[in-house]
Amino acid sequence: MEKTYIFGHQKPDTDSVTSAISLSYLKNQLGMNTEPRVLGDLSNETKFVLDYFHVETPKLLDDVKLQLRDLNYHKDYFLNERTSIKDTYDYMTEKAITGVPLVDDEQQFMGLITVKGIINSLIRGDLDTLETSYDNILHVLEGTEVLKFDSEIFGTIMAVAYRSTTILNTFQLKGDDILIVGDRHSIIEYAVESGVKLIILVGDGTIKEEHLEIARKNHVNIIRTSKSTFHTAKIIGLSNYIRTLNENIRPYTFNEDYYYDDFLTKTAKLKHNNYPIIGKNNICKGLIRITEIAEKNRKKVILVDHNEIEQSVEGLDEAEIIEIVDHHKLGSISTNNPIDFRIMTVGCTNTIIHKLYQENHIEIPKQIAGLMLSGILSDTTALTSPTTTDLDREVVADLEKIVGVDAHKYALEMFKAGTSLQDKTEEEIVNTDIKVFQKEEIKFAVSQVFTLNFEEILEKKENYLQIINQMASDKEYRFVLLIVTDIMKNGSYVLYSDRATELVEAIFEMDGVPQGYYVDGWVSRKKQIVPVLMELIY
Repeated sequence: MEKTYIFGHQKPDTDSVTSAISLSYLKNQLGMNTEPRVLGDLSNETKFVLDYFHVETPKLLDDVKLQLRDLNYHKDYFLNERTSIKDTYDYMTEKAITGVPLVDDEQQFMGLITVKGIINSLIRGDLDTLETSYDNILHVLEGTEVLKFDSEIFGTIMAVAYRSTTILNTFQLKGDDILIVGDRHSIIEYAVESGVKLIILVGDGTIKEEHLEIARKNHVNIIRTSKSTFHTAKIIGLSNYIRTLNENIRPYTFNEDYYYDDFLTKTAKLKHNNYPIIGKNNICKGLIRITEIAEKNRKKVILVDHNEIEQSVEGLDEAEIIEIVDHHKLGSISTNNPIDFRIMTVGCTNTIIHKLYQENHIEIPKQIAGLMLSGILSDTTALTSPTTTDLDREVVADLEKIVGVDAHKYALEMFKAGTSLQDKTEEEIVNTDIKVFQKEEIKFAVSQVFTLNFEEILEKKENYLQIINQMASDKEYRFVLLIVTDIMKNGSYVLYSDRATELVEAIFEMDGVPQGYYVDGWVSRKKQIVPVLMELIY
């Protein structure tokens, strides 16, 4: 079953990470194959939560761009390099392809053979030598085994068309000769005594017992076929290993992780049709033909805690969104097909997911309940945020019973771990939880930092101002706000980039708003801060 990735926004907070994990568990219980992922580094708070409930950190998801592995290319289309020329051609005819990758016994890619290459080699190549297996010859000639001593046959082909006396008097047979002969017993006797590599008896020819004894003694391989000398000589070269016709031109190969759009750009210049696909350690995966890549298996994703394309994973437009679970305003994401879209005016995505568990009659394990509780307490600042609803409170009460903790005491412990700024640079602190928003053509960013001690920020205020001003300039944002929320005081301090001066003055209806201005009760970026900015920005 194809895997579906579930993830939150680019700056993972506790709600987005725990929502991805809790929803993934639910979906898997309902028979889906899902995996929670994250799009960035985890905060100290989220790390504390995962450690507290002994949950493994989800893997990082770099992008969901379409890769060659997502195309319905010819997977497992390759042949061992010791396949005969005839079987190779028959394989390509059966599969309706004009080229096929060659591999060794470990499936390592060795080269590419094409129909054109086969034709050119058979016309212009060496028609006198054979490098193949006994079984290949047997198969191509539709023969029967008489004597077999060597699994591989390397040698020079000779069809006996001269008088016996000419052969006996003129030709010195060697150990690597391959003799095509009928029931000419004097020639056969000479051949077995000379210890040739292989005798092919055509026309279902017979061989005397005394000659067989000599052949056994000298390890001479013998095959009998019903075909004529002419027919045998004409087709025996088709038993050669296909590697003998390798065109000696290393074809352009692509790794299966190669991005589809880059592939199209590259192949437009190369102008070939057949491209071997290679995996790790040069293992051949199959063949892509440019004329047959219309069908694609886009990566399936479920978004939690966001529905803004700017906040999501790279390449989202190349993926298939099958569901969104969120508690924010409607964003910029659109889909080609109808999807399940669950959005509610609650304080946390996990509150919605709790409802999904109830609707599907799935019991919430203690470990998952702990994650969900943590997400709600984090996003609602322990149920004190103005975004908190009665449903959030009801869900917290239910999860408290499952987990067996006091939500208030646990929240303080979680916030203490999460607000520690120790070992973090100012730039890391600004980027811990920053979100980008857009109104028409105007982009702006709001970073929110939670702390129990604003003095830590205030001491380095000028550093923070320099960082957010530089960020606004580098990323061409209209402005950047840094909101430092004091959990215990239930309010926030505001630092803003230079171009936000007029906007901040309009918000607080005062001139010269000082950097670090404190706003009591201002704790929700989603419900209190961003809506005001959207209203006033122009």
